[in-house]
Amino acid sequence: KKKIKLMIIKNKKKGILFWITGLSGSGKSVISKKINPFIKKNFGPTIILSGDDLRSIFQLNKYDHKSRIKYLKFYHKFCKKITDQKINILFSVVGLSNEIRNLNKKKIDNYVEIYIQSELKKIKKKKMKKLYLKNLKNIWGIDIKPEFPTNPTITLRNDFKKNTLQMANLLIQKIKKVQ
Repeated sequence: KKKIKLMIIKNKKKGILFWITGLSGSGKSVISKKINPFIKKNFGPTIILSGDDLRSIFQLNKYDHKSRIKYLKFYHKFCKKITDQKINILFSVVGLSNEIRNLNKKKIDNYVEIYIQSELKKIKKKKMKKLYLKNLKNIWGIDIKPEFPTNPTITLRNDFKKNTLQMANLLIQKIKKVQ
């Protein structure tokens, strides 16, 4: 079978960063796990990471806006280091900051920004994330104003009417069409 060619790949000697962003509970991590076999088969060695994974590994425990931006810059550098070694990353992160996404576009050769668009009301209604049920501070979309992507490579709308496998298949179709 012929491998898919992404026109967005600028440097064949480097991996691809699939930066999957959206509100907490929008389905980023579950969908990235489901598209992983497709990404590996078509683009080579791939790892799955999330902002939560890196927070846990590196004990990044602050949630205020300033710390979140600092951590996003760290994630950017970490992802660049990995993709520079020709390893793809499916990275799921809330990361609703224009500054970081622009940094990724500028500094990471093979950058695919995937925005999982969903409504906070529907996420709360579906009880997708317990954090929205608690009275927590420093939550994107609640008391930290999210900067939603205005020009992502791919936008995938999750209205929670399709299951995650259907959403993953939709995303795969959109990845195939990226020019």
